Amino acid sequence: MSTEDHDTEFATVDSGAAQTFPMQCSALRKNGFVMLKGRPCKIVDMSTSKTGKHGHAKVHLVGIDIFTQKKYEDICPSTHNMEVPNVKREDYQLNDISDDGYLSLMSDSGDIREDLKLPEGQLGASLRTDFDSGKDLLCTVLKACNEECVIAIKTNTALDK
Repeated sequence: MSTEDHDTEFATVDSGAAQTFPMQCSALRKNGFVMLKGRPCKIVDMSTSKTGKHGHAKVHLVGIDIFTQKKYEDICPSTHNMEVPNVKREDYQLNDISDDGYLSLMSDSGDIREDLKLPEGQLGASLRTDFDSGKDLLCTVLKACNEECVIAIKTNTALDK
């Protein structure tokens, strides 16, 4: 079995149990992902305090929610396990934007999905502007914990006109 066979095998299995996995706090790294206050976050800062008189070294984590951009903080002993979200990143070709703000996206395999809304703020504004001016765009979709959203756009250079 090649690694491609493994990927497709796991992509179709969605039991819901594999939303997160445990990782020792001391093994977490900046720019990695962690669950803070029940939300999937990207670690933007972390520091470790020295071992106290009675205990373990503590790790102070600062993370930004990957969907809402809200900041979360947590402190945990370095030997404890933290939940880490399974984060999946996928690029889709943008086909259309509906009148009610939903994106029509096509995967590499040709599957069409129309269940994601135009992102809010600057990203959504530039996505609409670029699309309206006729650019071929790829939307990067981040998926974790049964949530997904477009987090980035780029010009599709694979298409030759």
